[in-house]
Amino acid sequence: QVQLVESGGGLVQAGNSLRLSCAASGRPFSNYAMGWFRQAPGKEREFVAAISRSGYNTAYADSVKGRFTIIRDTTKSTVYLQMNNLRPEDTAVYYCAADLTNVVRTSQREYDYWGQGTQVTVSS
Repeated sequence: QVQLVESGGGLVQAGNSLRLSCAASGRPFSNYAMGWFRQAPGKEREFVAAISRSGYNTAYADSVKGRFTIIRDTTKSTVYLQMNNLRPEDTAVYYCAADLTNVVRTSQREYDYWGQGTQVTVSS
C-alpha cells in the first residue's frame, strides 16, 4: 500500500505561483513513478504532469507546459508541482498518484494509488 497526502493548495491571483506537495509513505519512494492530475468543476479528471522513478523523465500536458514543473525529492519521499503564471482555467482539485511501474504515464487508469486532492483556485 502507498499513502499519498497532498498539500499546498489555496487561492491565488492570476499570474502568481503555487507549489503543491505530495508526501508518500508505505513503500520505498523509489519504487514508483508519480503523477499529478486535476479535476475542474463539471469536467473529467485530466493529466497534468508525471515523473519517472529516477526523476530523469517527465511529461506534461500541453496546457501547462512551460508553466508547471514536476520534481521529486527522494530524501523526503515527496513529489512537488511548481505552478507558475497561474491562470483562472487552472482552477481545480489537484491529485497526486503513484504508479508501480517505471513508465511515465498520462492515463489515470494506469495509476495504482491516489491522494485525496488539494483545491487550487485562481482568481482573475
